[in-house]
Amino acid sequence: MKKLHPIMFAGTGSDVGKSVVAAGFCRIFKQDGYCPAPFKAQNMALNSYATPDGLEIGRAQAVQAEAAGLSPHTDMNPLLLKPQTDKTCQVVLNGRPIGNRDAYSYFNPKGRDVLRNEVNAAFDRLNSRYNPVVMEGAGSISEINLRETDLVNMPMAMYAGADVILVADIDRGGVFASAYGSVMLQRPEERKRIKGILINKFRGDIRLFEPGVKMIEELCGVPVIGVLPYFKDIFVEEEDNLQLASKARHASGNGKVSVAVVLLRHISNFTDFNMLERDSRVNLYYADSAEDISKADIIIIPGSKSTLADISLLRKSGMAQAIIKAAESGKTVVGICGGYQMMGTMISDPEGIEGSISGMPGLGLLPMHTVMNREKTTKQVRFGLNGSDSCDMEGYEIHNGRTEADSGSSIRPLCTRQDGTHDGCIAGERCMGTYIHGILDNSGFVDFLLSPYTQEEHSKSETDNWKEFKDEQYDKLADLIRRNVDMKLVYEILQNDNDD
Repeated sequence: MKKLHPIMFAGTGSDVGKSVVAAGFCRIFKQDGYCPAPFKAQNMALNSYATPDGLEIGRAQAVQAEAAGLSPHTDMNPLLLKPQTDKTCQVVLNGRPIGNRDAYSYFNPKGRDVLRNEVNAAFDRLNSRYNPVVMEGAGSISEINLRETDLVNMPMAMYAGADVILVADIDRGGVFASAYGSVMLQRPEERKRIKGILINKFRGDIRLFEPGVKMIEELCGVPVIGVLPYFKDIFVEEEDNLQLASKARHASGNGKVSVAVVLLRHISNFTDFNMLERDSRVNLYYADSAEDISKADIIIIPGSKSTLADISLLRKSGMAQAIIKAAESGKTVVGICGGYQMMGTMISDPEGIEGSISGMPGLGLLPMHTVMNREKTTKQVRFGLNGSDSCDMEGYEIHNGRTEADSGSSIRPLCTRQDGTHDGCIAGERCMGTYIHGILDNSGFVDFLLSPYTQEEHSKSETDNWKEFKDEQYDKLADLIRRNVDMKLVYEILQNDNDD
């Protein structure tokens, strides 16, 4: 098939829908016989994913790879920034952490070419193997104060020779100003690369916006390739924690099993709960108070990028005491990754991996202790519940720290990996922890977790086969885009050699 130009979906701002749109186009190109691959030079997110070769990338690019029918690779997201505080982040380059940086030093022009060369090389490798490369920008393309150090937006598009589609969110208002300003603030040579505008999240009758489309085209001198409606009936994972703002925050009292996910300040990998949230037997909500925790049948402590800081905040808010009380009263408490570390007796950080706090007692719910270390575990795993004859479940691990049994304690592992090693710990029948992200994507584990609270025989739902369900969602997203975007125009843009 004819080689298409790389295409970049850039934004008028953050959370305008670039990640989901890019995933949808990855699926469309795959359906049309091309071999697309996603690419985001630099991603800032706490939602990450372990590739098959045990390296770390942003979750959004793993989702886009899934939509494209590919196995995730670090070339798809060579630079990942994982915020640790308001001013510092862990820098992950080509899948491996290279240290922590504060914002000022990270954006210092000195030494910037090293990172630029790395992300450019990753793009080149993808572009030599796939057609087309579906690129995603970050935040707004018009942050002109960061232009000289930008690695992910227009400088990346210029390097790649990409056709840029500007994604504008009409739901938040100001779509005319944001689209026009984003185009006009570009340098002339950058402006030439913007080949289309996509209006996203439109509510109501799209026909009413037809005059608006013409106005935007006249103002910006760029065609509007389509207007996508706001949708809630298609599920595609998003990367930003901003998505959490739309999640339920309180127990509903509707007769279902009530599951509270503790809303940590530095919560990571919140996508761990997407399947459970859709289970018809469950009312899942995010709890940020002791009162909300007390109303749950099951409490889940999620992963955290700053485990010691978050357990300190749990104590100050009274939520730690509420979790302990819930466990003592026989309710189920589950810890995943950082949450698992919090459930032990002690968390030590002698090397200052997470910051200035050298150690802190855990919740004391599991006879385990954790010592943070610089070596990071990143791997995909197959596993089964401990004692099971099969390892028919799958997930991935991303964590710093080594968790071991307390002296004199005998523990019962929660899971057994395919290689025979053990993971996690279970105390009694309802207090357990694990390092495995994605454990709740396995219906066998979910049934085990809910079994004390559900008497009826498990009936199949749309999420029993999570992979099949997600694949259907990518197809639905592709259909939605096809109905509302001029794909003939898109293909003309990606094959036209005239950049004037």
